[in-house]
Amino acid sequence: MKLTYVPRTSRLAVFVLLACAGGAAPAQDTLPSDSQIAAIVVSANQADIDAGRLAESKAQKKDVRTFAQRMVSDHTSVNAAAVALVHKLGVVPQDNPVSESLKQGGETNVDHLKTLQGAQFDRAYIDHEVVYHEQVIDALDKTLIPGAKNAELKALLVKVRPAFVAHLDHAKSVQAALGAAQ
Repeated sequence: MKLTYVPRTSRLAVFVLLACAGGAAPAQDTLPSDSQIAAIVVSANQADIDAGRLAESKAQKKDVRTFAQRMVSDHTSVNAAAVALVHKLGVVPQDNPVSESLKQGGETNVDHLKTLQGAQFDRAYIDHEVVYHEQVIDALDKTLIPGAKNAELKALLVKVRPAFVAHLDHAKSVQAALGAAQ
């Protein structure tokens, strides 16, 4: 069995575990504020945009490049919607340990991907996208959606969730194709 380096850029899973100590639903006071959620959403999307931009130019396989283009397009749209909403609501995104970790993790992932070429790059990028989208969906379900106090912010998070599920399914499909090609 070949192990592939998959940096855990999303520390959302750690945040969710801390918020859900003991497997129970997170207590209201442990959930992030709307300002923190805004920063988390923007940071999570930006990390995926940055990796996608690199993959658009560096991926060997057409399926990987197509997936990367979709990530850049879709996550740019989500960020635009999130930024427009926070401006409308007068919410100022507040950096927090999760958003900072996402930024740092995204940079670490891109730095790692820059060292790879060809099939190694394609595999590392897609493997990371699978893990990343699983963690983001988990955070949406357990922390971000339940934590959103503003109805419009919560509605935006609920609205974009299916896109993240579709991204995960697409990434798994590309991952399976890469596995079959090797």
